[in-house]
Amino acid sequence: MSDHTDAPRRPHVPLSILDLAAVGPGESIADSFAGSVRLAQAAERLGYQRIWYAEHHNIRSIASSATAVLIAHIAAHTETIRLGAGGIMLPNHSPLVIAEQFGTLAEMHPGRIDLGLGRAPGSDTAAMRALRRDELSSERFPQDVVELQKWLGDASPVSGVIAIPGKGTHVPLYILGSSLFGAQLAAVLGLPYAFASHFAPHSLFDALQIYRENFKPSEQLAEPYAMAGIGVIAAADKESADQQLEITRRVRVKSLFKSPSGGKLTEEEVDTILASPRAQAVDEMLTYSAVGTGSEAAAYLADFQAKTGVDELITVHYADSVDNRVRSVEILAEAAGLGAVAAA
Repeated sequence: MSDHTDAPRRPHVPLSILDLAAVGPGESIADSFAGSVRLAQAAERLGYQRIWYAEHHNIRSIASSATAVLIAHIAAHTETIRLGAGGIMLPNHSPLVIAEQFGTLAEMHPGRIDLGLGRAPGSDTAAMRALRRDELSSERFPQDVVELQKWLGDASPVSGVIAIPGKGTHVPLYILGSSLFGAQLAAVLGLPYAFASHFAPHSLFDALQIYRENFKPSEQLAEPYAMAGIGVIAAADKESADQQLEITRRVRVKSLFKSPSGGKLTEEEVDTILASPRAQAVDEMLTYSAVGTGSEAAAYLADFQAKTGVDELITVHYADSVDNRVRSVEILAEAAGLGAVAAA
């Protein structure tokens, strides 16, 4: 007879998903959007808490730049799962415009919409200029968050102007971050905090400590609520997962480095970088990644949650195709016992 030590290790917190609407090799952007619908429908069926989509610009492999539009599309093809931005890069926009966009989503899909906010550009320097972004706009991020919160609340921050839709929707805000700044801001404002440890692992524990120690209750949140991103590749066997990890490493190299000729990196140039010390930059981004069979990935997530004490895990499923990404979501859900967690 087995004792309790034989039980599979599983994270006992909600699991959610960050979907970048990745465009895999040989896939079109339309394929990516269809895949995001499939992924969301699977996640809803399997018991994931929420799916977020991130604002990125000028990245060939990511199709989620028009984030609010994509959320509307996914919401129209699902029924219950929470959806939102993870996140909107607020310095790229006026708070009023974002209030109207997410107020519209909230009116269309009541009780299902989240609004995560970041202050990074989500783009390179050339794209920043094309976005007409003010180089000092990130310095106004705290003030813009407060203004946005007011547009979504009951009292307008500007006399004679109302966010329509938006006013009174009280769309819940989340602060995203990969440094200590976001942790401090989320604590002061009494908002949930999500750390981007799936690509920026270094300040994870310091940021969580600062957030929890300095948290001030707010109308939205009485106690700290911390979330953390973590990469996942769950496959039928360890060999398949490791193969997809290598593909992921190669994709990261192509996004981080440029060819000496100024064009795209050749496969030979990618090999050279991966065999050099420069590969460390790629592997550091993948520090927190659960790679393996479903039980191996679930156990890794359980260990990560135990060490960080986060209240929710945001899984980022790396895969070379839509089919493998959806399968990773399914395999992890089964191994993590998501149905049991959702019912608890």
